[in-house]
Amino acid sequence: MTVVTWLGCDLVTGRIVEELPDLAPSGTIGALLGAYTSATFRLPIPRAGHGAAPRDWVAATEPGRSMIVAVLAGQPVWAGIVLVREGGTEATLSLACVTLEGYLDRRYVGDHTWTGQDEASVIAAGLAGDATSIEGIGLAVDAPATGTLRDRTYLATDDKTVYSALRELMGVQGGPEWTIALGWTDATQTAVSKTLRVRSRIGYPSTTPTAVFTTGTASAVLSAVGSSDARYTYREDYSSGSGANHVMATSSGEGETRPQSAPARADSLFGAGWPRYEHRYSPSSSITVQATLDAHAASALGILAFGARILTIVGRADAYPVLGTDWGVGDDIGYDLVGHRHIDGLTGVARAIGWDLDPLAGTVAPILLTPGQDVIS
Repeated sequence: MTVVTWLGCDLVTGRIVEELPDLAPSGTIGALLGAYTSATFRLPIPRAGHGAAPRDWVAATEPGRSMIVAVLAGQPVWAGIVLVREGGTEATLSLACVTLEGYLDRRYVGDHTWTGQDEASVIAAGLAGDATSIEGIGLAVDAPATGTLRDRTYLATDDKTVYSALRELMGVQGGPEWTIALGWTDATQTAVSKTLRVRSRIGYPSTTPTAVFTTGTASAVLSAVGSSDARYTYREDYSSGSGANHVMATSSGEGETRPQSAPARADSLFGAGWPRYEHRYSPSSSITVQATLDAHAASALGILAFGARILTIVGRADAYPVLGTDWGVGDDIGYDLVGHRHIDGLTGVARAIGWDLDPLAGTVAPILLTPGQDVIS
């Protein structure tokens, strides 16, 4: 039985158009810090009889105008813009959605020159304004100053989307993080609010978080209330794209005209006898300042130097800690786990930079950031 309530809402106002109790996702729904995700759904639409389609299902699922909202434990936790609606002879409708962050990839940046300006209250908010100030989706912007000043120039002729510009800004070393947060517009809970939030860090840091996932047989080093009945896997990966100790960031151009960073190197690994593993990538197509590329390379090295160490946890969505109530994107969460790989227990704290929710199975999997990684990876 699903643990989620599904709503079809007006995209701009957030007003609930219709509840969609028989809506079924084709897989999981998810969220990532500073990124969009997608999902597909099936909606039964028999013309009459038991299980007949909701009265206003057409308006509640109109492509480009509506959004599907998932409510868990009374809180909106996911919203996806309906982009594709397909149906015909059969009594089933298929829907394809992208989360609200995807709208920013449909709006383009204008002409801007910022010199020594705050990265959040001026630059990020200014970029967001290109998507929200005129004919937007009713997205509020919450971007207080972080105190970090940066130089940025954008040209409308570069055809850069607001999404890609915000991603690039977040990707620079120490760049501001952003997400789109959901809530209710008021106590009546008849409309969903949408807020683009920009901070030096999204979410709450803690060395002793109150949200803790447990296997139910762990050593209880961390205090937990209730039981998420978690299962876990731990993966170590130094394959291409996951591990490297010599990194260069590049931009547009060819040969000697191509801007590129100085190599960012993990000298401690070379000193310990490691061979070189190289990685080159382009964080953006229009960066011309080497210092900016150097910062991107340094950031990528921090992610790749020791390879990926990926802890995957899957727990009950309807038990403590509950997504949207006890924890959310950007928060530090705890884990207290026991398995054949870690018979003495695996305990610690990690940052949740996203999540995957399986409404039909009733499970949630936080996407955890391991030490040395970066949120943009």
